[in-house]
Amino acid sequence: MTQRKKIWLEKIISSSYSNTAGIMIQKEGKTLYEKYFNGYTAANSVHVASVTKSIFSALIGIAIENDYIKSIDQKVLDFFPDYTVKLGEKTIQSITIKDMITMTAPYKYKSEPYEKFFKSDNWINAALDLLGGKGQVGQFMYSAIIGTHILSGILVKATGQSVSDFARENLFSPLEIHIGDNVVLNNKEEHIAFFQDKNASGWVVDPQGVNTAGWGLTLTLKDMAKIGQLYLDDGLWNDKQIIPAWWIDESTKEHSRCSQWGNLPYGYLWWIIDEKEHIYAALGDGGNVIYINKKNKMVISIASFFVPNAKDRIKLIKEYIEPTFENDNSQ
Repeated sequence: MTQRKKIWLEKIISSSYSNTAGIMIQKEGKTLYEKYFNGYTAANSVHVASVTKSIFSALIGIAIENDYIKSIDQKVLDFFPDYTVKLGEKTIQSITIKDMITMTAPYKYKSEPYEKFFKSDNWINAALDLLGGKGQVGQFMYSAIIGTHILSGILVKATGQSVSDFARENLFSPLEIHIGDNVVLNNKEEHIAFFQDKNASGWVVDPQGVNTAGWGLTLTLKDMAKIGQLYLDDGLWNDKQIIPAWWIDESTKEHSRCSQWGNLPYGYLWWIIDEKEHIYAALGDGGNVIYINKKNKMVISIASFFVPNAKDRIKLIKEYIEPTFENDNSQ
């Protein structure tokens, strides 16, 4: 990459994507570009928001491969035998793990009642109370926080471990990713402070100590890049199969489609950017991205601190980053 192109790219980032903390671009396993902004360094972690979902998808695949979960066709309520279904409710009884990870489970709300959910003393029960209703199973309905937390409960019930312990043992430790302590948020003010914290660390837990599946995880830019490279390499890391290759293949195919955001295809908690070219991404609020271009063997990781209505990073990647780096094989 020429110095001129580098200055041009960084000018675009500074002017139009000013909440960026860091960008790393890899091709064929080599780092072509690594740059930090706004006082961030390689040591700083950020709250990656919904990128957490895509990482949690890997944990579900690992749990299935190791026979903790029979299959994604298992019913959600199989894992919560003590949960009492309300009289006359049938839809919730048919909902499967697959419905949850493809965002095709229905809920009893039009928009997520976050405050009510967070104020409850048991987030998983509160989420189960909102699952089902009169909606149709199989229709895309994105659940940013509430529905995905049920997946955390399923993983804990299936494995007998905390989410963070299972993740460390089976995913993070082999990649030498260090996750900080559990984060307890006691009130609205603490929630807001966590989202706004430019030095966030750890993984959010609910009142029972269950880590969140849809948000709440903090990672460094290099951690994000490692996850991306692991997916690009079909789950293989240092000659060890960390995530089953079959799971990555299935996770990054279209299984549903989000009509509300540009008719974008959705896999198993991964966004499918271009199925033909095999490009997919983990996308988190504020502009956090792990972008994998299988055809070009590229991984683009972007860490950002939260601002409302952050500019779309996919546009940055497709219009500026990829054209600049796709033919660059320098190190």
